Amino acid sequence: MTDTCCILYNKPTIGAGPDELDILDQVKMVEEQLSTLGIEYFRSTVTLDFISEVEAVRRLKPGFVFNLVESINNEGELSHIIPSLLNISGISYTGCPAEAIFITSNKKLASKIMRLAGIPTPMTYDPINVAQELHYGRKYIIKPLWEDGSMGITPESVFTFAPGDESGLSDYSSARWFIEDYIDGREFNISMFAGEEGPVVLPPAEIEFRNFSPEQPRIVDFKAKWETDSFEYINTVRVFPGNFESGGLQDKMNAICLKCWDLFNLKGYARVDIRTDDSGNAYVLEVNANP
Repeated sequence: MTDTCCILYNKPTIGAGPDELDILDQVKMVEEQLSTLGIEYFRSTVTLDFISEVEAVRRLKPGFVFNLVESINNEGELSHIIPSLLNISGISYTGCPAEAIFITSNKKLASKIMRLAGIPTPMTYDPINVAQELHYGRKYIIKPLWEDGSMGITPESVFTFAPGDESGLSDYSSARWFIEDYIDGREFNISMFAGEEGPVVLPPAEIEFRNFSPEQPRIVDFKAKWETDSFEYINTVRVFPGNFESGGLQDKMNAICLKCWDLFNLKGYARVDIRTDDSGNAYVLEVNANP
């Protein structure tokens, strides 16, 4: 089976929601493209029994694995384990290496590394130290440390820090949550892939927040991503503006994306999410090594 591709993906858990079940759409899309290319393929899933499952794939000797594993048992923190096991097993796979997935999946760690490298990104804070680090009257957002797909993000995730908030925020585990400066501005998703002469940055997609009231935070929360009949989903629209001036915002964002590619040793394909403030300053919200 050395000319065959194994499509490896996380098995949805019992009672899985749309964010987990989306993986099945991804598998179908990859199958269609492999068929177009004339590449034979087979499916294989991973669960908490991932060591045995990867070993079973190794015995089948596929030419390569198309790695679609974005969580294990719906835990994004475990996503880097599969490329690590594929490395040990000597199996080639698509996408980013294990270390890139691990580092970028920990959003607070990735943010710290970006700041040290001079890449603009919002400041991050530990929920248990808010009394010393946050400023009254300033807006922040609290996010899951490891999860993608806007899991755990609601309108209430954005808050203006006020006296008395310290005790409530300290209830959040610093092993699972972090706080970030809230950038109230435009939001862009920028995809990249490895080309023959280096990484290629695709045109930016902008998220338009339509019909949002002034009180509603302009964020892509869980509803906006997954609940198709919700106000947030219907009014959070992905567009390709395509009207940037040369030397302006798009060039600035492209340069930031290329720095992220080099900094985190990204390979294959990746996505960078960026927000800009009213002054046109661009900040990386996150680097997604397994989009």
